[in-house]
Amino acid sequence: MTNLFSVNQKVILITGGCGILGSCMSHHLAAEGASVVVLDRNEEAGNQLVDDIKAKGYEALFLQTDVLDKDILEQNRDIILGKYGRIDVLINAAGGNMGGATIGPDQTIFDLQIDAFRKVVDLNLFGTVMPTMVFAKAMVEQKKGCIINISSESALRPLTRVVGYGAAKAAVSNFTQYMAGELATKFGSGLRVNAMAPGFFLTEQNRALLTNADGSLTPRAETIIAHTPFGRFGEPEELLGTLQWLASDASAFVTGTVVPIDGGFDAFSI
Repeated sequence: MTNLFSVNQKVILITGGCGILGSCMSHHLAAEGASVVVLDRNEEAGNQLVDDIKAKGYEALFLQTDVLDKDILEQNRDIILGKYGRIDVLINAAGGNMGGATIGPDQTIFDLQIDAFRKVVDLNLFGTVMPTMVFAKAMVEQKKGCIINISSESALRPLTRVVGYGAAKAAVSNFTQYMAGELATKFGSGLRVNAMAPGFFLTEQNRALLTNADGSLTPRAETIIAHTPFGRFGEPEELLGTLQWLASDASAFVTGTVVPIDGGFDAFSI
């Protein structure tokens, strides 16, 4: 019987592949038989990640990139097509936040740093749009391909403090749905675009917001846990089932969806 959830021999690209979530995805997909291309600006971390994957006997390639530079992305695409001949899945996992685009407990909207806001929007939104424009061209020529964007709980409902990140991720969700229609209606039903909206996972970007220097939870983190029915943060590995479903033919008739993976946070009230 055919395994609907198989990603064996698929060529899967992951931007931001060296992050906590991206590296977890890279290891998993390689172990499932995919040829994983890690795209990241951090050359040292990228080479180490790929070396670790290859040491386990799996296929992986690291390419240094800039998700905001179309020329570099096109160079990446040419190298990937030269080596593997196709691109099956693009995971847009590059993203992040910065302090100036947040509103602290003792601040108001009038303290927002517009330059920082702009950088956060650039990284999260344009850092999704640009790779999509570049790598989807190969998918269109193949008449088959899958794009998985990384949205956020902050796109589903506005959270306090993270105004820049929330606005950018809300745009990513909208762009996901737009591209689902754009690609399918103009290039065929073999092209799919979906997004995952992780709830609260500890990453390098949010660690300072959620934990104190001694590792204890901040008041913000305690509030989050109180509003999460599962009563805890997510583990990176808990994204992998949804990721594999969206990357595989098991979701062949699924496009334009934004899937929350949040331990019930979005569904919970009081």
